[in-house]
Amino acid sequence: MRVAVFSAKAYDHRFLTEANDRFGHELTFLEPRLEAATVPLARGFEAVCVFVNDRLDAQVLALLAGQGVRIVALRCAGYNNVDLAAAERLGIAVVRVPAYSPHAVAEFTLGLLLSMDRKIHRAWARVRENNFALDGLIGRNLHGRTAGVVGTGRIGALVARALKLGFGCEVLAADIRRDPELEALGVTYVDRAELLERSQIITLHCPLTPETRHLIDASMIARARPGVMIVNTSRGALIDTAALIDGLKAGKVGGVALDVYEQEADLFFEDLSSEIIQDDLFQRLLTFPNVLVTGHQAFLTEEALSAIAETTLQSLSDAQAGRPLDNRVEAAAVTAR
Repeated sequence: MRVAVFSAKAYDHRFLTEANDRFGHELTFLEPRLEAATVPLARGFEAVCVFVNDRLDAQVLALLAGQGVRIVALRCAGYNNVDLAAAERLGIAVVRVPAYSPHAVAEFTLGLLLSMDRKIHRAWARVRENNFALDGLIGRNLHGRTAGVVGTGRIGALVARALKLGFGCEVLAADIRRDPELEALGVTYVDRAELLERSQIITLHCPLTPETRHLIDASMIARARPGVMIVNTSRGALIDTAALIDGLKAGKVGGVALDVYEQEADLFFEDLSSEIIQDDLFQRLLTFPNVLVTGHQAFLTEEALSAIAETTLQSLSDAQAGRPLDNRVEAAAVTAR
């Protein structure tokens, strides 16, 4: 199958090419993001392979369908950037990678939490300047603190287990479905409002849907415990950035660690070190000493990239052979695990 791979980076080229030895697809790697202006690059291809910031709204999908594209392969778990109803109307199948490596994201989440809580990132910067003073680097133990995990799918469940069993936290969880195994470990399910009110640490692991958009907003921050720490490795738009900044300025939010950002499409995955970034909210976030931001790299492990490549190419082979698509996303889907 002829496949146009959009938003392709060096690691995409490496892992997809290595995995493709077993599948034999004709892969063309394209650096630009997929959007209306770049749709012509997909002319002559049967499939497009895309990532989190590629745009697949109704207009783009209609243009792709007009060029003969019949399958969209997301090399990620989330699909909030795809108009699934439009894809269904146009006869375009959408497949994803539902579980490439939950351990990669869970481990990174804990790394961010520890770095922020113990000020490891600030200490590293100081030591590089031969400053070994410890003033301003006082952290807090995780042991005994109350952590709230929003979303206990594959990733959230791993984080909840680690916080409960590894660090000795009291763990609260919120999800539309309860995990009996977590409950057996002593994780307590509560509603989101109670979780926000009781948790000293909140980590987000839920999909982005109309119901979860700006889950953390001004009203929720107002209800949270003073000094709450927030970690987000899921989807940027789960947090209202303007409200978050107000919470940081007021001291209500004690720390933030983000691997995602709601307007990241124009920032992340690119080297902008020589440019003036026009996003004032993002630039304001970076001025706070208790904010740690990384550029959507929680998934970036060798194991995860290999799994993403294998699953993506297998879905394309299944489509080509007319086999059932196990990882197809239907228009009626409401969650991404």
